[in-house]
Amino acid sequence: MKEALLLIDIQDTYFTEGAMLLNRPIEAASVAAKVLDKFRSEGKPVIHIKHKFDGLSGINALVAPIDGEAIFEKDYPSSFLGTELKEYLEENDIKKLVVVGMMSHMCVDTTVRAAQNYGLDVTLIEDACTTMDLHHRGKDYPAQLVHEIYMASLNGMFAKVKTLEEYLEDQE
Repeated sequence: MKEALLLIDIQDTYFTEGAMLLNRPIEAASVAAKVLDKFRSEGKPVIHIKHKFDGLSGINALVAPIDGEAIFEKDYPSSFLGTELKEYLEENDIKKLVVVGMMSHMCVDTTVRAAQNYGLDVTLIEDACTTMDLHHRGKDYPAQLVHEIYMASLNGMFAKVKTLEEYLEDQE
């Protein structure tokens, strides 16, 4: 079964002070960069997803694409909706995805759940993902708690959720 790395929305807007700043984006992107280095060194496919934002928000330099890597732009939380990602995976016989990215509670969650609809085997690297604080009905939910809850809800049914260390141990 062919495996690819899917990097979701690791974009500059999430590293910038303001409403879109995420919790520890540099740390998550640095872990994602280690996974990216592994895939590149092994010659495995790498797919970048870029959300279309108003204004400029390029893919962060820590995980910037290189020639030959697929890039899909999207308008919705799911990396599949309105893109040719599914067709790309089918054309390249990719059945397994390793997923990293931003935001855990939004685009990562939606994409991982959608992958199940297509019979894809997903490994989600939890320390290569992050999110933001959420507020609902007068309550505040810290980003780390939101992240952990989403990782827990995806683990088992939708993905194998692992740390980078656990993932690398499994590769040996």
